Amino acid sequence: CGQDATRETDTLDTFVDSSWYFARFTDPKAAEPINTEAANRWLAVDQYIGGVEHAVLHLLYARFITRALSDAGMLAVKEPFAGLFTQGMVVHETYFEGQDEVGKPRWVEPTDVRIETIDGQRVATRLSNGARLSIGDIEKMSKSKKNVVAPQEILESHGVDAGRLFVLSDSPPERDVQWTPGGVEGASRFVQRTWSLFDAYDPGFAGEDKANAELLRETHKAIKAVSEGVEGFRFNSAIAKLYAFVAAVRDSAQAGGEAKRQALSALARLIAPFTPHLAEECWTRLGEDGMVLDAPWPVWDAALAADDEVVLPIQINGKRRAEIRVARGMEPAEVEALVLADETVKARLEGLSVKKIVVVKDRIVNLVAG
Repeated sequence: CGQDATRETDTLDTFVDSSWYFARFTDPKAAEPINTEAANRWLAVDQYIGGVEHAVLHLLYARFITRALSDAGMLAVKEPFAGLFTQGMVVHETYFEGQDEVGKPRWVEPTDVRIETIDGQRVATRLSNGARLSIGDIEKMSKSKKNVVAPQEILESHGVDAGRLFVLSDSPPERDVQWTPGGVEGASRFVQRTWSLFDAYDPGFAGEDKANAELLRETHKAIKAVSEGVEGFRFNSAIAKLYAFVAAVRDSAQAGGEAKRQALSALARLIAPFTPHLAEECWTRLGEDGMVLDAPWPVWDAALAADDEVVLPIQINGKRRAEIRVARGMEPAEVEALVLADETVKARLEGLSVKKIVVVKDRIVNLVAG
């Protein structure tokens, strides 16, 4: 227009702005933007963990900028991240009371909503005025739709550990987590059950040999399962095993002595990544030195962690048709006899003759029939 103007320089998306911070973090006090020697020593980043909203733009810009910096001689690496894990979002149902003057929903916060089941239908009522509400879609928690649950409310009602545990346990971390009051209440009950084990621990009770041996096996199975779950980002699977392990310890009333102590010591360390405050209290109650966060991660004994039984899939002419549970290490001839006696297999083989049976010990059974 020919008039005076100010040039707009703030034009880059925030994903672009943050596309090189990992290189800066290798030496954040360097006088220059990137200390190339430090960046080359530390990069590439071993593991990138981000939300789904980062899975395209941030990764795209970060990879582009890294290659540009490499071409400019400022970095030796061309790829910024060695591993990628994309996590889901925390989502919640939405509620609204009619629409405003421009046709937009009048959103209502979950804390102002009562949900009831009437004649088989879920009905939402606003607590503050008794109005009947519409139930909207389940969406990512956002202030605009008011479908948020304040962390302070969770802390005050159930404690921060219960909140952490629920978010991690509800579903695989790459999927969205739907927030429900019942979910966090279940996590809170687990926290209480776990603490009760340590609070009731009697170091003077020796226990019975059989019960002690069984608890020791359950302990090593739990260590193995939780460790593999954590390493594979299957936090929900790891926590599911912790639930089962706590139940097993509770049921082991006749176990004691070193077996019970080993079980509780392992449990305190296994829950630490998920419920750190509870873990520290349990560690102290057990009489261990220092803090559990400084204690070594428990190690399982492969022999003790092995299951006594395995489930073998049974394939007939290349298609899975049945499965059978057998003792681990069972000889092929014994497995063959059990397979041929299985009612499901016999039904599948009706009118056919078995030409060949191949048993891969502790893995699978293949039948060729015609």
